[in-house]
Order: sequence, then C-alpha cells, then structure tokens
Amino acid sequence: MRVSSIIGAPVLVLNQNYQPLNVCTVRRAIVLLDVGKAELLQNGRGEVHTTAASFAIPSVIRLVYLIRRPLLQRRLSRREVFLRDNYTCLYCGRETRQLTLDHVIPRYRGGAHTWENVVSACISCNHRKAGRTPQEAGMHLPGEILPPKPNPYSIFAHGPIREEWLSFVPWLTELRPIAGGRAAKPHPASPGPAS
Repeated sequence: MRVSSIIGAPVLVLNQNYQPLNVCTVRRAIVLLDVGKAELLQNGRGEVHTTAASFAIPSVIRLVYLIRRPLLQRRLSRREVFLRDNYTCLYCGRETRQLTLDHVIPRYRGGAHTWENVVSACISCNHRKAGRTPQEAGMHLPGEILPPKPNPYSIFAHGPIREEWLSFVPWLTELRPIAGGRAAKPHPASPGPAS
C-alpha cells in the first residue's frame, strides 16, 4: 500500500469522554499523538516508517482533553430536506429518489425558504400542486413540518464505517457499508444516539 494512501486514510477521533467527535486523516492523527494531545486506542493497520522513526497507524484515537462543541442546526439544502423526509413525497407518501423541493406556501406568494416551508415532493405531486397552497390543490401534508434535530453524529451519515470503529459507535441501527465492502451489523442493544 502506498504511503500517500495510508496517511490519507480516515481515523475516528473520540472526545475525552469517548463520544465520537470527528474523522481525520492518519497524518493529522499521528501529529495529535506525537504532541501529546491524543492517545492511541486502536491500531488496526500496522506501522508507517520514516527515516527517523516509526509510528503506529491509528484507527481510533481519543483526545486527552474535553472539547465542548455546541450542537449546530443543519444547513437547509436539498439533500438535508430529502434526508429529513426519508426520501418520501410528503403529499402522496411514495418513497422515491426522484424528488423535488416544494415550498408549501409558494415563494411568489410570500412563502419563506425555511425548514417549516420546504418539503420533499415527487415530480407529479409538485406539478399537480403548482403555484398553489396544499389546501387550494386539495392535497394534504402528514402533519407539522419541523426542522431536523441537530445530530452530533452526522459525521457517520456519509462515508463508510471502518470495522475498527464499530465498538465505539454501537448505536448504528441500520446496515452500513464498512471499508472493505462488507456491511456493518447493527448492534443488538443499540439505543440510538442521544437527542
């Protein structure tokens, strides 16, 4: 394996209290370990050698001090709206990847571009509703539209989960890809992340 691919590989960074905080590269993790800001918890990849020293290639590190990070609201985007709505048209209830964004109160009628006014709609429902409100179009939403809750574990929403990380993220309740092509089995006693 080339050194450039090793030092760019992902490493799980845990806060002092073992809460997942971030994913960084092996290069960054080695720097944190070398200056004493982190400790090695998992080494699943061997060592990397330089002319002066050799370093364990970390898979999981833990910071030696606690980082207090406020929960940030999710940014309003197409992808985040589709995730919030579970890739489902909120008008007809059909699950599909062919979705559009719909403003419940159309923008030209004063509707804001906010979480509470934007929903996922399939193409046919969006055309049917057109520039009307759902009531005027004879369509109904399933309930109040709310912004998604902040998710401190959103770092795991996008890439694959490395097998060495599973003991530190046992709440994953759905099958997820693991680096190497396998799928992560859900932990049987997963309570889910705290809200």
